[in-house]
Amino acid sequence: MIKRKTACLLLVLVPVSGLGADGLDSGDTAWMLTSTALVLFMTLPGLALFYSGLVRNRNVLSVLMQCFSIACGASLLWVIAGYSLAFGEGSFMGGVFGGLGKSFLSGVGAESVSGTIPETVFVMFQMTFAIITPALVVGAFAERIRFSAMLLFSMLWLLLVYVPVAHWVWGGGWLAERGFMDFAGGAVVHVNAGVAALVAALVIGNRRGFPDTQMAPHNLPLTVAGASMLWVGWFGFNAGSAVASDGAAGMAMLVTHLGAASGSLAWMTAEWLRFGKPSVLGIVTGMVAGLGTITPASGFVGPGGAIIIGLVAGFVCFTATLTSKRKFHIDDSLDVFPVHGVGGMIGLLLTAVFVSAKYGGMGLPEGVSIVGQLGVQALGMVATVVWCGVVTFVLLKLINVVLPLRVSADEETEGLDLVMHDERGYDI
Repeated sequence: MIKRKTACLLLVLVPVSGLGADGLDSGDTAWMLTSTALVLFMTLPGLALFYSGLVRNRNVLSVLMQCFSIACGASLLWVIAGYSLAFGEGSFMGGVFGGLGKSFLSGVGAESVSGTIPETVFVMFQMTFAIITPALVVGAFAERIRFSAMLLFSMLWLLLVYVPVAHWVWGGGWLAERGFMDFAGGAVVHVNAGVAALVAALVIGNRRGFPDTQMAPHNLPLTVAGASMLWVGWFGFNAGSAVASDGAAGMAMLVTHLGAASGSLAWMTAEWLRFGKPSVLGIVTGMVAGLGTITPASGFVGPGGAIIIGLVAGFVCFTATLTSKRKFHIDDSLDVFPVHGVGGMIGLLLTAVFVSAKYGGMGLPEGVSIVGQLGVQALGMVATVVWCGVVTFVLLKLINVVLPLRVSADEETEGLDLVMHDERGYDI
């Protein structure tokens, strides 16, 4: 009898849920805090190391500096206006942006709630996406852009390209109203970054000697270390986009991992068949392609769909990379467009197919067919490409009038580490 009474007392005293009176869920909050740290980890140090190993040794510090400075600048801009324009109530400029009511995080305090998590956590989680997206674009013009021009472009691009698309897709904008599916950033992050990279590479021009001069990565171990950090951080990127600690987050994590693994193996196989040997650079690039492609689908598809999406990503992005460099001679230095841009587009379209319950996905909304959803996905993809392409082109041209985008030929030969920062990455 005493044992029964003690057990009953413990059941009363121990909460059966982490849900508080204010609507906060401690489990969701803990997971989102973790996811936020993971996504920031993707940029610093993940992307920074991944990119810095791919350039030549005289430019290693310049890439690290670019990623670090973008993280700092984007953080402040997000607080000043970015968060409000993406997620604020109301609309600005005919719905292109959200409202301005939360500029400088007005009204966002310790007690503010967004769903089942503190709004401050949601602000910070979304901030990490706003950091990594312009940082991805850095790979397009590595080794030849002026630091001042890069920083100005990145901040303006964040406000004028990333923020509007984030509002359309995630902030209740016109694409969200049409049922556009982009769970964690196929359009918002990857198509945006890829298209901007392509435009920037074309406007700024090729590096001296490209494509005839060999421009091999100077430190592949750095690249592999950064790629490994990206893989782990991507669990926060995709599974964190569930904004809850639940089954959707668990499935998103599983399919993210499967997309990365199958993308790696597909790229490795394609390279092995084409050149006779698999490379370390190929397998890690295939991983990034798989991750970027599964991103929009990660909260909607099952394991089978994820494997197919990853395999398609590896083969198609490999082909796109060879085509852009060898056929069109576009010096997108670190392959941002063929990996992230093409991967994001593939992922957006295949989401409409593998979301179907008959393929193991969560199922389409009632009354919506695969063909109908494909149309919505294509509309969102094209809108992102057009908006990003036009605004990026105009920004680069206007900035070039004020600040020359490109260093001189002699400065490029000397390397950006010394020219821009008066430092060397290596003293041996």
